[in-house]
Amino acid sequence: MGGMSWIHWVVVLLIVILVFGTKKLRNIGQDLGGAVKGFKDGIKEGSGDNAKPAEPVQQVQAPPQTGSGQTIDVEVKK
Repeated sequence: MGGMSWIHWVVVLLIVILVFGTKKLRNIGQDLGGAVKGFKDGIKEGSGDNAKPAEPVQQVQAPPQTGSGQTIDVEVKK
């Protein structure tokens, strides 16, 4: 009595189709499939071999002109 047979699943499926309609269910399926594909592509891009780490930013201290020790952030370009 605890399990559902295939007949129960068919009845549930028919009720869902009657409530939502086939067009809306198709759109939901396409949206869900596109989201899963986008997620997989994002994971592949993030874990690819061509992903290089960001270069560290080097801090250079300007020579004191008026007694103020300002720090200037610069990026080293090769």
